[in-house]
Amino acid sequence: MSRVYNFSAGPAMLPEYVLKKAADEMLDYNGTGESVMEMSHRSKEYDAIIKETEAMLREVMSIPDNYKVLFLQGGASTQFAMIPLNLMNKNNKADFVITGQWANKAYQEASRYGKCNVIASSKDKTFSYIPELDKSKFDPEADYFHICQNNTIYGTRFTELPDTGNVPLVADLSSCILSEPVDVSKYGMIYAGAQKNMGPAGLTVVIVREDLIGNAMDICPTMLNYQIHADNGSMYNTPPTYSIYILKLVLEWVKQMGGLEAMKVHNEKKAAIIYDFLDSSEMFSATVSGKDRSLMNIPFVTGNEELDAKFVSEAKKAGFINLKGHRSVGGMRASVYNAMPIEGCEKLVAFMKEFEAANK
Repeated sequence: MSRVYNFSAGPAMLPEYVLKKAADEMLDYNGTGESVMEMSHRSKEYDAIIKETEAMLREVMSIPDNYKVLFLQGGASTQFAMIPLNLMNKNNKADFVITGQWANKAYQEASRYGKCNVIASSKDKTFSYIPELDKSKFDPEADYFHICQNNTIYGTRFTELPDTGNVPLVADLSSCILSEPVDVSKYGMIYAGAQKNMGPAGLTVVIVREDLIGNAMDICPTMLNYQIHADNGSMYNTPPTYSIYILKLVLEWVKQMGGLEAMKVHNEKKAAIIYDFLDSSEMFSATVSGKDRSLMNIPFVTGNEELDAKFVSEAKKAGFINLKGHRSVGGMRASVYNAMPIEGCEKLVAFMKEFEAANK
Protein backbone atom coordinates (compact mmCIF):
# COMPACT_ATOMS: atom_id res chain seq x y z
CA MET A 1 0.00 0.00 0.00
CA SER A 2 1.32 3.46 -0.87
CA ARG A 3 1.44 6.19 1.74
CA VAL A 4 -1.50 8.56 1.98
CA TYR A 5 -1.41 12.35 2.17
CA ASN A 6 -2.14 13.03 5.82
CA PHE A 7 -3.68 16.47 6.43
CA SER A 8 -4.16 15.86 10.17
CA ALA A 9 -3.85 18.81 12.55
CA GLY A 10 -1.85 16.58 14.87
CA PRO A 11 -0.37 14.14 15.42
CA ALA A 12 0.75 15.02 11.93
CA MET A 13 2.78 13.47 9.16
CA LEU A 14 6.55 13.26 9.52
CA PRO A 15 9.18 13.63 6.79
CA GLU A 16 9.98 10.33 5.08
CA TYR A 17 13.67 10.94 5.81
CA VAL A 18 12.85 10.85 9.52
CA LEU A 19 10.69 7.73 9.35
CA LYS A 20 13.23 5.82 7.24
CA LYS A 21 16.19 6.77 9.43
CA ALA A 22 14.25 5.89 12.59
CA ALA A 23 13.35 2.54 11.01
CA ASP A 24 16.98 1.88 10.07
CA GLU A 25 18.06 2.64 13.63
CA MET A 26 15.17 0.92 15.38
CA LEU A 27 17.01 -2.26 16.39
CA ASP A 28 20.50 -0.84 16.64
CA TYR A 29 21.19 2.86 17.25
CA ASN A 30 24.69 3.89 16.27
CA GLY A 31 26.23 0.51 17.02
CA THR A 32 24.83 0.25 20.55
CA GLY A 33 22.87 -2.93 19.77
CA GLU A 34 19.71 -1.40 21.21
CA SER A 35 16.86 0.88 20.21
CA VAL A 36 16.68 4.45 21.49
CA MET A 37 13.31 3.34 22.89
CA GLU A 38 15.11 0.90 25.18
CA MET A 39 17.94 3.21 26.21
CA SER A 40 18.48 4.42 29.76
CA HIS A 41 18.06 8.17 29.84
CA ARG A 42 21.09 8.20 32.16
CA SER A 43 23.35 6.45 29.65
CA LYS A 44 26.16 8.32 27.89
CA GLU A 45 24.62 7.31 24.56
CA TYR A 46 21.31 8.99 25.38
CA ASP A 47 23.04 11.96 26.99
CA ALA A 48 24.69 12.58 23.62
CA ILE A 49 21.30 12.43 21.86
CA ILE A 50 19.53 14.97 24.09
CA LYS A 51 22.50 17.35 24.08
CA GLU A 52 22.79 17.17 20.29
CA THR A 53 19.04 17.78 19.94
CA GLU A 54 19.22 20.91 22.09
CA ALA A 55 22.31 22.19 20.27
CA MET A 56 20.65 21.67 16.89
CA LEU A 57 17.42 23.38 17.99
CA ARG A 58 19.46 26.35 19.23
CA GLU A 59 21.25 26.48 15.89
CA VAL A 60 18.16 26.15 13.68
CA MET A 61 16.10 28.70 15.66
CA SER A 62 19.06 30.98 16.53
CA ILE A 63 18.14 30.79 20.22
CA PRO A 64 20.14 33.31 22.31
CA ASP A 65 22.40 32.00 25.08
CA ASN A 66 20.27 33.59 27.82
CA TYR A 67 17.34 31.30 27.04
CA LYS A 68 16.85 27.82 28.49
CA VAL A 69 15.59 24.99 26.27
CA LEU A 70 13.47 22.48 28.18
CA PHE A 71 12.16 19.12 26.95
CA LEU A 72 9.00 18.46 28.96
CA GLN A 73 5.84 16.35 28.98
CA GLY A 74 2.13 16.96 29.42
CA GLY A 75 1.46 18.73 26.13
CA ALA A 76 0.92 22.44 25.65
CA SER A 77 -2.13 22.09 27.92
CA THR A 78 0.07 21.50 30.97
CA GLN A 79 1.85 24.75 30.12
CA PHE A 80 -1.44 26.56 30.70
CA ALA A 81 -0.83 25.91 34.42
CA MET A 82 2.98 25.92 34.45
CA ILE A 83 3.18 29.42 32.96
CA PRO A 84 1.19 31.24 35.66
CA LEU A 85 2.68 29.09 38.44
CA ASN A 86 6.16 30.16 37.33
CA LEU A 87 5.68 33.58 35.75
CA MET A 88 2.66 35.19 37.44
CA ASN A 89 4.83 35.81 40.47
CA LYS A 90 5.23 39.58 40.93
CA ASN A 91 1.88 41.32 40.49
CA ASN A 92 -0.30 38.23 39.94
CA LYS A 93 -1.61 39.66 36.67
CA ALA A 94 -1.44 38.69 33.01
CA ASP A 95 -2.84 39.90 29.66
CA PHE A 96 -4.43 37.62 27.06
CA VAL A 97 -5.58 37.84 23.46
CA ILE A 98 -8.34 35.27 22.85
CA THR A 99 -8.08 34.03 19.28
CA GLY A 100 -9.38 30.51 19.68
CA GLN A 101 -9.95 27.51 21.89
CA TRP A 102 -6.36 27.07 23.06
CA ALA A 103 -5.84 30.75 23.92
CA ASN A 104 -9.09 30.62 25.87
CA LYS A 105 -8.03 27.51 27.78
CA ALA A 106 -4.73 29.19 28.66
CA TYR A 107 -6.69 32.20 29.92
CA GLN A 108 -9.12 30.10 31.95
CA GLU A 109 -6.36 28.10 33.62
CA ALA A 110 -4.27 31.17 34.43
CA SER A 111 -7.36 32.81 35.95
CA ARG A 112 -7.12 30.26 38.78
CA TYR A 113 -3.83 31.79 39.92
CA GLY A 114 -4.23 35.55 39.40
CA LYS A 115 -6.05 38.38 37.66
CA CYS A 116 -6.27 37.86 33.90
CA ASN A 117 -7.14 40.70 31.54
CA VAL A 118 -8.61 40.00 28.09
CA ILE A 119 -7.08 42.60 25.76
CA ALA A 120 -9.13 41.53 22.74
CA SER A 121 -11.09 38.58 21.35
CA SER A 122 -12.27 37.40 17.95
CA LYS A 123 -14.99 35.16 19.34
CA ASP A 124 -17.67 37.41 17.80
CA LYS A 125 -16.85 36.02 14.34
CA THR A 126 -16.00 32.43 15.34
CA PHE A 127 -12.31 33.33 15.69
CA SER A 128 -11.97 33.89 11.94
CA TYR A 129 -9.63 36.86 12.30
CA ILE A 130 -6.91 38.31 14.53
CA PRO A 131 -8.33 41.31 16.42
CA GLU A 132 -6.69 44.73 16.36
CA LEU A 133 -5.00 45.43 19.68
CA ASP A 134 -5.44 48.67 21.60
CA LYS A 135 -2.16 49.29 23.45
CA SER A 136 -3.94 51.50 25.97
CA LYS A 137 -5.55 48.31 27.32
CA PHE A 138 -2.18 46.61 27.91
CA ASP A 139 -1.38 46.39 31.62
CA PRO A 140 2.22 47.59 32.18
CA GLU A 141 2.18 45.71 35.50
CA ALA A 142 1.24 42.37 33.92
CA ASP A 143 3.68 39.58 34.66
CA TYR A 144 3.31 38.34 31.07
CA PHE A 145 1.27 38.84 27.89
CA HIS A 146 -0.02 35.63 26.27
CA ILE A 147 -0.92 34.84 22.65
CA CYS A 148 -1.50 31.71 20.60
CA GLN A 149 0.51 32.62 17.52
CA ASN A 150 -1.12 30.19 15.09
CA ASN A 151 -4.66 28.93 15.66
CA THR A 152 -4.89 25.31 14.58
CA ILE A 153 -8.67 24.99 14.65
CA TYR A 154 -9.62 28.30 13.04
CA GLY A 155 -6.73 28.83 10.63
CA THR A 156 -5.54 32.27 11.73
CA ARG A 157 -2.13 33.58 12.73
CA PHE A 158 -0.41 36.66 14.08
CA THR A 159 1.63 38.20 11.27
CA GLU A 160 2.92 40.88 13.65
CA LEU A 161 3.76 40.39 17.29
CA PRO A 162 2.20 42.78 19.82
CA ASP A 163 4.63 45.31 21.25
CA THR A 164 4.38 44.54 24.94
CA GLY A 165 7.24 46.75 26.10
CA ASN A 166 8.82 45.42 29.29
CA VAL A 167 6.10 42.82 29.78
CA PRO A 168 7.37 39.38 28.63
CA LEU A 169 5.53 38.01 25.60
CA VAL A 170 4.55 34.35 26.04
CA ALA A 171 3.47 32.54 22.89
CA ASP A 172 2.02 29.14 22.06
CA LEU A 173 3.78 28.11 18.83
CA SER A 174 2.57 24.51 18.82
CA SER A 175 1.29 24.58 15.25
CA CYS A 176 3.81 26.91 13.62
CA ILE A 177 7.19 26.32 15.28
CA LEU A 178 9.96 25.53 12.76
CA SER A 179 7.73 26.67 9.88
CA GLU A 180 9.54 29.99 9.45
CA PRO A 181 12.20 32.06 11.23
CA VAL A 182 11.25 33.77 14.50
CA ASP A 183 13.22 36.28 16.52
CA VAL A 184 13.35 34.44 19.84
CA SER A 185 14.63 37.56 21.61
CA LYS A 186 11.21 39.19 21.13
CA TYR A 187 9.63 36.59 23.41
CA GLY A 188 9.92 35.97 27.10
CA MET A 189 8.87 32.40 26.47
CA ILE A 190 7.86 30.11 23.59
CA TYR A 191 6.17 26.76 24.10
CA ALA A 192 5.05 24.09 21.67
CA GLY A 193 3.62 20.59 21.63
CA ALA A 194 5.82 18.57 19.28
CA GLN A 195 3.14 16.61 17.42
CA LYS A 196 2.65 19.01 14.53
CA ASN A 197 6.03 20.18 13.21
CA MET A 198 8.61 18.69 15.58
CA GLY A 199 7.91 15.01 16.05
CA PRO A 200 5.50 12.56 17.67
CA ALA A 201 3.14 13.32 20.54
CA GLY A 202 4.60 13.17 24.03
CA LEU A 203 7.18 15.97 23.90
CA THR A 204 6.63 19.63 24.76
CA VAL A 205 9.40 22.12 24.04
CA VAL A 206 9.78 25.25 26.18
CA ILE A 207 12.18 28.07 25.32
CA VAL A 208 12.28 30.49 28.23
CA ARG A 209 14.41 33.52 29.12
CA GLU A 210 16.59 32.75 32.12
CA ASP A 211 15.50 35.74 34.19
CA LEU A 212 11.89 34.53 34.11
CA ILE A 213 12.57 31.31 36.01
CA GLY A 214 13.53 30.69 39.61
CA ASN A 215 10.62 32.52 41.26
CA ALA A 216 7.80 30.00 41.06
CA MET A 217 4.82 30.32 43.38
CA ASP A 218 5.13 28.44 46.66
CA ILE A 219 2.22 26.23 45.64
CA CYS A 220 3.96 25.21 42.39
CA PRO A 221 4.50 21.43 42.34
CA THR A 222 8.12 20.36 41.89
CA MET A 223 7.39 18.74 38.52
CA LEU A 224 5.85 21.99 37.22
CA ASN A 225 8.78 24.21 38.22
CA TYR A 226 10.85 25.36 35.23
CA GLN A 227 13.90 25.89 37.46
CA ILE A 228 13.92 22.22 38.46
CA HIS A 229 13.95 21.11 34.84
CA ALA A 230 16.53 23.73 33.84
CA ASP A 231 18.87 22.74 36.70
CA ASN A 232 18.60 19.08 35.72
CA GLY A 233 18.99 19.43 31.96
CA SER A 234 15.41 18.19 31.37
CA MET A 235 16.44 15.01 33.22
CA TYR A 236 14.76 15.51 36.61
CA ASN A 237 12.67 12.48 35.74
CA THR A 238 12.62 10.23 32.68
CA PRO A 239 12.02 12.54 29.71
CA PRO A 240 10.11 11.51 26.56
CA THR A 241 13.30 9.95 25.20
CA TYR A 242 12.11 8.63 21.85
CA SER A 243 10.19 11.79 20.97
CA ILE A 244 13.33 13.85 21.65
CA TYR A 245 15.32 11.53 19.38
CA ILE A 246 12.75 11.98 16.59
CA LEU A 247 13.00 15.76 17.05
CA LYS A 248 16.74 15.40 16.43
CA LEU A 249 16.00 13.65 13.13
CA VAL A 250 13.41 16.32 12.21
CA LEU A 251 16.00 19.04 12.83
CA GLU A 252 18.49 17.18 10.63
CA TRP A 253 15.85 17.22 7.88
CA VAL A 254 15.09 20.93 8.37
CA LYS A 255 18.79 21.68 7.94
CA GLN A 256 18.87 19.55 4.79
CA MET A 257 15.90 21.54 3.46
CA GLY A 258 17.90 24.76 3.90
CA GLY A 259 16.82 25.90 7.37
CA LEU A 260 13.87 28.03 8.44
CA GLU A 261 14.16 30.60 5.63
CA ALA A 262 13.77 27.78 3.12
CA MET A 263 10.93 26.25 5.17
CA LYS A 264 9.07 29.56 5.02
CA VAL A 265 9.30 29.68 1.21
CA HIS A 266 8.25 26.02 1.04
CA ASN A 267 5.23 26.62 3.29
CA GLU A 268 4.13 29.84 1.57
CA LYS A 269 4.13 28.02 -1.77
CA LYS A 270 2.04 25.13 -0.41
CA ALA A 271 -0.53 27.40 1.23
CA ALA A 272 -0.84 29.56 -1.89
CA ILE A 273 -1.70 26.51 -3.99
CA ILE A 274 -4.72 25.75 -1.81
CA TYR A 275 -5.82 29.33 -1.05
CA ASP A 276 -5.62 30.33 -4.73
CA PHE A 277 -7.96 27.49 -5.61
CA LEU A 278 -10.37 28.24 -2.77
CA ASP A 279 -10.57 31.90 -3.83
CA SER A 280 -11.50 30.91 -7.39
CA SER A 281 -13.79 27.98 -6.63
CA GLU A 282 -17.57 28.19 -6.98
CA MET A 283 -18.11 25.37 -4.49
CA PHE A 284 -15.39 25.65 -1.86
CA SER A 285 -14.47 28.72 0.15
CA ALA A 286 -11.90 29.50 2.82
CA THR A 287 -13.24 30.55 6.21
CA VAL A 288 -10.42 33.07 6.77
CA SER A 289 -9.51 35.93 4.45
CA GLY A 290 -6.76 38.50 4.25
CA LYS A 291 -3.45 38.71 6.06
CA ASP A 292 -4.56 36.59 9.04
CA ARG A 293 -4.58 33.35 7.05
CA SER A 294 -2.49 30.57 8.55
CA LEU A 295 0.20 28.91 6.46
CA MET A 296 -0.22 25.72 8.46
CA ASN A 297 -3.98 25.14 8.88
CA ILE A 298 -6.45 25.91 6.11
CA PRO A 299 -10.16 25.52 7.03
CA PHE A 300 -12.71 25.54 4.20
CA VAL A 301 -16.37 24.72 3.56
CA THR A 302 -18.84 24.09 0.78
CA GLY A 303 -21.72 25.68 2.69
CA ASN A 304 -23.58 22.36 2.71
CA GLU A 305 -22.95 19.91 5.57
CA GLU A 306 -23.96 16.86 3.52
CA LEU A 307 -21.63 17.90 0.71
CA ASP A 308 -18.84 18.49 3.23
CA ALA A 309 -19.29 14.96 4.59
CA LYS A 310 -19.34 13.49 1.08
CA PHE A 311 -16.14 15.34 0.21
CA VAL A 312 -14.34 14.09 3.33
CA SER A 313 -15.46 10.51 2.62
CA GLU A 314 -14.45 10.52 -1.05
CA ALA A 315 -11.17 12.29 -0.30
CA LYS A 316 -10.24 9.54 2.15
CA LYS A 317 -10.88 6.88 -0.49
CA ALA A 318 -8.62 8.83 -2.85
CA GLY A 319 -5.77 8.89 -0.31
CA PHE A 320 -6.30 12.30 1.32
CA ILE A 321 -6.98 11.64 4.98
CA ASN A 322 -7.93 13.65 8.09
CA LEU A 323 -9.58 16.51 6.18
CA LYS A 324 -12.59 16.72 8.46
CA GLY A 325 -12.73 20.04 10.32
CA HIS A 326 -12.53 20.29 14.09
CA ARG A 327 -15.72 19.13 15.79
CA SER A 328 -16.33 22.65 17.13
CA VAL A 329 -16.51 24.28 13.66
CA GLY A 330 -17.24 21.52 11.14
CA GLY A 331 -16.37 21.79 7.46
CA MET A 332 -12.90 20.75 6.33
CA ARG A 333 -9.36 21.62 7.28
CA ALA A 334 -6.13 20.92 5.45
CA SER A 335 -3.15 21.07 7.80
CA VAL A 336 -0.03 21.46 5.68
CA TYR A 337 2.83 21.34 8.15
CA ASN A 338 6.48 21.22 7.13
CA ALA A 339 6.43 17.53 6.18
CA MET A 340 3.54 17.90 3.71
CA PRO A 341 5.16 17.95 0.25
CA ILE A 342 4.13 20.48 -2.40
CA GLU A 343 2.89 17.52 -4.45
CA GLY A 344 0.35 16.73 -1.73
CA CYS A 345 -1.21 20.19 -2.01
CA GLU A 346 -1.24 20.04 -5.80
CA LYS A 347 -2.93 16.65 -5.81
CA LEU A 348 -5.49 17.74 -3.22
CA VAL A 349 -6.46 20.73 -5.37
CA ALA A 350 -6.73 18.48 -8.44
CA PHE A 351 -9.07 16.20 -6.48
CA MET A 352 -11.14 19.18 -5.28
CA LYS A 353 -11.55 20.35 -8.86
CA GLU A 354 -12.76 16.90 -9.89
CA PHE A 355 -15.17 16.77 -6.96
CA GLU A 356 -16.54 20.20 -7.78
CA ALA A 357 -17.12 19.26 -11.43
CA ALA A 358 -18.88 16.03 -10.45
CA ASN A 359 -21.13 17.61 -7.81
CA LYS A 360 -22.45 20.76 -9.45
